[in-house]
Amino acid sequence: MTEARPWWQTGVIYQVYPRSFQDSDGDGVGDLEGVRQRLDYLVWLGVDALWLSPFYPSPMADFGYDVADYCGVDPLFGDLDAFDRLVADAHARGLRLILDWVPNHSSDRHPWFEESRRSRDSPKRDWYVWRDLGPDGALPNNWLSAFGGPAWTLDEATGQVYLHSFLKEQPDLNWRSPALREAMLDTLRFWMARGVDGFRIDVAHHVLKDPALRDNPPNPAPSGGHKPASLYDAQLHVHDKDHPDAHALYREVRTVVDGFDDRERVTLGEIHLPNALDRWAAYYGGPDLDEIHMPLNFGLLDVEWSADGLRRHVEAVEAAVPEGAWPNYVLGNHDERRLATRLGPERARLAALLLLTLRGTPTLYYGDELGVPDVAVPADRIRDPMGLRSGIPALGRDSGRTPMAWDASPSAGFSTAPPDTLWLPLHAEAERLNVSVQRDDPESLLSLYRSLLALRRRRPALYAGRYTALGETPASVFAFERQSGTDRVVVVLNLGDAPMPFTSDRRILSTHPVPSRNGGLRPWEGLVVEGAP
Repeated sequence: MTEARPWWQTGVIYQVYPRSFQDSDGDGVGDLEGVRQRLDYLVWLGVDALWLSPFYPSPMADFGYDVADYCGVDPLFGDLDAFDRLVADAHARGLRLILDWVPNHSSDRHPWFEESRRSRDSPKRDWYVWRDLGPDGALPNNWLSAFGGPAWTLDEATGQVYLHSFLKEQPDLNWRSPALREAMLDTLRFWMARGVDGFRIDVAHHVLKDPALRDNPPNPAPSGGHKPASLYDAQLHVHDKDHPDAHALYREVRTVVDGFDDRERVTLGEIHLPNALDRWAAYYGGPDLDEIHMPLNFGLLDVEWSADGLRRHVEAVEAAVPEGAWPNYVLGNHDERRLATRLGPERARLAALLLLTLRGTPTLYYGDELGVPDVAVPADRIRDPMGLRSGIPALGRDSGRTPMAWDASPSAGFSTAPPDTLWLPLHAEAERLNVSVQRDDPESLLSLYRSLLALRRRRPALYAGRYTALGETPASVFAFERQSGTDRVVVVLNLGDAPMPFTSDRRILSTHPVPSRNGGLRPWEGLVVEGAP
């Protein structure tokens, strides 16, 4: 008998970027009503929860990650009534709703910061991180903004500088202030009272820094992973993020979330520590697993896409996840280049099978199920400050945030507005890579995702079973077994350009819609087969 598990362990999460999912009012920007109108698609696809990127009131310096009111809805996206309708309709369809919570920083237009900067004696002065310049005008330390330049900006009116890990319009909150801490925890209570089922915590490992503000040391081997290296990578960020004090904070957050009422909720933490799985796994908490339910695992974004590379990464994750905790995997989100562009069409099919058969909770990014590629956004339509202000256009994230393609109409069913007035341009293949075309094509990537999600839902081995790597395979083959009780399946991935012999009369699903003539594994083919009874 399969052990009962929380919904967030057995389910699949689908990230919706509200600006780009569905525009309901014809202004060229997606909104909450648009998301509500597309809920039936998510049910048809077979996911269990949607995570909404920020829709809070915001000046949009960083498209909602600069929050001006943690308890509201920006008029661009609707209002609280629209949000309540979305929650009610999602729950009526059996879908859970997860919100983005941004605790590291607010907007500089937030009333809290406007009060804080009013004077050095403001009662909210310590809600943010303020410091004096040195006698020679030097900044408090060498910390850098992830978006370029120093992490300190001078406020002329009060003569002090304030800390911002990202844009200067995003001042860092000071979680060492008890009053700020309680005010932010109240924002969680506000949304839980409206029925949300969990929170994705933005840059969760940034929230507390070294109280002594010590300089970061130089990085002897700067690397941007799959992204271009930047000046930010020239430092080892040992003092401006991942501070040990964050763990006590997340135990407090967990107590608030778990104890609010009898609803089963989840916390997901955005924690980028790719070369330190032990520190990443520490955010699950101690033996009681009392911190973040699931620190998000981004390792597949940077892993060598080979049998050995994938096997080593999965084995490392399995070893790092504490006993009793539940792993998770991510292959795309609003900060990354599109999966289909990073890997190519064949590998994208294989990646879908891998993501939906590994042990752990998968997160899908809207449009990846269609094979949507990156968009070469013209210079005059670039919107992302990370590309505009960092001096490295390739760091911009617009290319992976373009509107969802629902059909082959001029604006792809996303909006009634003309294509050239949409907030970002459509991808060039929207007439082919859209839901309407792929929905009825059994050989499409969308059909593969839907088949995988249906298979995952009905097989306990896949949604709840243990993972065991299988040895004695060719160098290009990664194979593993999933088992829950008597339910067993084997997953076989050929990550090479040559066919591989493979014999089984118990095939369940292949990434290739047409069966192989000789029964072997074709290049870049993945299979799910029945395991030994």
